Amino acid sequence: GIGKSINGGFGLVLDGSERVDNIIKSALLWDVMGGVARRAWARNENSITTSMEFNKKYQGKGHITLPYLVDDQLVDELVGQALAEK
Repeated sequence: GIGKSINGGFGLVLDGSERVDNIIKSALLWDVMGGVARRAWARNENSITTSMEFNKKYQGKGHITLPYLVDDQLVDELVGQALAEK
């Protein structure tokens, strides 16, 4: 279970090389944007806006899949109707 998991973290030796510089630039960007994406899927409006801006700025380099927001009242009504029919 999650309570028994161990996060070993991420280690990278910053040796000043171009290769490592490129890795850290990408890793930092995606680490941050992974958190933004999780919050967007939780319907956080600011995270959705930030994700949309990220998708425009990094078009062709990266993309965050955005959630399809639904009308909660419509879902409640449709589920209620479906359950009433059974």
